[in-house]
Amino acid sequence: MQSSTIKAALCGSALLLSLTPALAQQQQHTMVNAADVTWKDGPPSLPKGAQMSVLYGDPSKDGIFMMRLKLPANYKIPPHTHAVDEVVTVVDGEFNLGMGPQFDAAKTKAITTGGVIAMAPGTQHYVQINQETVVQLSTRGPWSIAYVNPADDPRKSQ
Repeated sequence: MQSSTIKAALCGSALLLSLTPALAQQQQHTMVNAADVTWKDGPPSLPKGAQMSVLYGDPSKDGIFMMRLKLPANYKIPPHTHAVDEVVTVVDGEFNLGMGPQFDAAKTKAITTGGVIAMAPGTQHYVQINQETVVQLSTRGPWSIAYVNPADDPRKSQ
């Protein structure tokens, strides 16, 4: 074998070994049709009115997970950040996303059904929902949300 082939094989093996703990935690096999999604109240870290369905993994634990959120019309999530990368896919409806530490509905961008948003950790953003909308979060747990203004955190009012 040539040196470059051996190096590539070793790098590939190292990558597989580094992923093995995360993959071992995700030993479930999941197939879900839209009609099979079961909704429950959203997490207490989001304003009341959201519904959620965890499709894969466990948002409270280390590892990959996939969760859907059903957000009602006239719903807002104040400016906040997440600790890890987050990919949001709009399954149905319109997800209006604004960037920065101050909520301004006029500065949001509408992402419609089929659209995707990818954000790096620490990105300050906020959400305005005008019509019922379903989004899917694909990210790594444990999932967290930190509000730019701590007074906006719905967990503080419980």
